[in-house]
Amino acid sequence: MSTEFDYLGDAKSSKLFDLVLQLATDLHVTRQRLRAVEALLVRGGHLDGDAVDGFTATPAEQPAFNADRDGLQARLLRILTEDGPAEHPLRNQWEAAIETRSR
Repeated sequence: MSTEFDYLGDAKSSKLFDLVLQLATDLHVTRQRLRAVEALLVRGGHLDGDAVDGFTATPAEQPAFNADRDGLQARLLRILTEDGPAEHPLRNQWEAAIETRSR
């Protein structure tokens, strides 16, 4: 890890900090977009203000919700498990993935 991205003087702590930053960024973007969509739907009369709070996914919808959750967890775990220099931290993982696909 280059010193530019070594925020805390310890590689493991800095990776954890990267994870927290990624979570905060994802959460902020998601909350802003969700708030905008809800406001637009309520303004247009397509949704009651409290309809989202009572939402339950159907069995057909649940796999998409599960896939979104699993994808988020995979992206966050990748931050903790990546290696290599900060300029291209996933190079080793990328090359391994390409090698696996070419077999």
